[in-house]
Amino acid sequence: MIIRPKTIIVPILFLLCFWIGWTAYSYLFDLSVPELAVYGLEENGYYEGDCQCIIKGSDSYKVSDISIWLDNKLIVNKFKINRKEFEHPLPLPTKSLPNGKHVLKVEAVDGSISKNKTQQQIAFYVDNTPLQAAFVRPAADYKVFQGRTLHIQFQVNKEIKEAKIKLLSKSYDCYQESKSSSIFECFVPVDCEESPLEYPFTIEVIDKTGNTVKLAGKFQIIPYPFKKHVLNVNAEKVKAEADAGVKQDELEVQMESLYRKSPKQKLWQGEFYIPMEMTKVTCDFGMKRITQEKGFYMHKAVDIIGNSVVWAPQDGIVVIKDRFARSGNTVVIDHGLGIFTLLFHLDKFANINIGDKIKRGNPVGPMGATGYTTGRHLHWEMRIFDGEKGVQVDPLQWTKCDF
Repeated sequence: MIIRPKTIIVPILFLLCFWIGWTAYSYLFDLSVPELAVYGLEENGYYEGDCQCIIKGSDSYKVSDISIWLDNKLIVNKFKINRKEFEHPLPLPTKSLPNGKHVLKVEAVDGSISKNKTQQQIAFYVDNTPLQAAFVRPAADYKVFQGRTLHIQFQVNKEIKEAKIKLLSKSYDCYQESKSSSIFECFVPVDCEESPLEYPFTIEVIDKTGNTVKLAGKFQIIPYPFKKHVLNVNAEKVKAEADAGVKQDELEVQMESLYRKSPKQKLWQGEFYIPMEMTKVTCDFGMKRITQEKGFYMHKAVDIIGNSVVWAPQDGIVVIKDRFARSGNTVVIDHGLGIFTLLFHLDKFANINIGDKIKRGNPVGPMGATGYTTGRHLHWEMRIFDGEKGVQVDPLQWTKCDF
């Protein structure tokens, strides 16, 4: 088969004319902007040492040049590219940059007559300060009774990403004592049935660049001499209360959901108040009770009597307001960090609603005798979510100024 030159030249000339025409059209009429991306640098990311970045871009015609600014200072001025696609390495000497916020701006200009341009701006942080952490008080001082709360605090020298404490086969998040504070803390509930022994714990602190520091310590659980008490409740009252309120199991179902929704921040500051003008504690926390209805169990709350007005012991959010078969008229307050106050047996409710933000000292209702009770009193309960369940702890400990 003989191929004539004409059959080859004509298609080549056609393609050449098309390419020239398309190039001329793109040069004269292209209004699209180049595509631009910066790899190795994340918005609001934290970096230490030197950071290696890559600038990538493309354009339907071609990228003419790029310019780069760091903190509004021009560091690369119209670096020539003249390609449809490109990759440009950009080492950032973050060791020589001061700690804090910085802004990188990259601009790409295409090769058309219109000089179409696009920009990428990324804010990032430099942190070259070595991470340090230390206990606020000696680790040897950590002792706690059964049924109480272990309060651990430590101090860091800069902003951190997170901190976790591991003890009793569980992991707990640590949070700032207050906004902008360098002190972090964790409230660990110790169940009444926890064995009285010495236990190790570790705290892992991670800064925003990924560096880690670990603190190790031990704490001791001290046995508490819980008392015993026999309680007799009128059977007719038990039946009447069961008819008047929601099944008690429903309270626990709601609490299971609320534990996981609790805000990951402290909604309070300072110690807790006793939630009424107390004249007497009628049942201590951890009292070993025997009743005809519930058999043998531990009363993991404090029963008190006094002035009939009951108030919020600390700031928080009202998350439950309802009547239940055993707890009667019940108010539950979420203080954040999975920490809850439960107030039972109210005579009636104050003018509060679910979702309301409540302040320490605001009324929730008068003391009453609704629910499973032999007389007028306030059942004052406190629970801390341990990642699996709500653990009841002695609320009176939270009212101490040195806690």
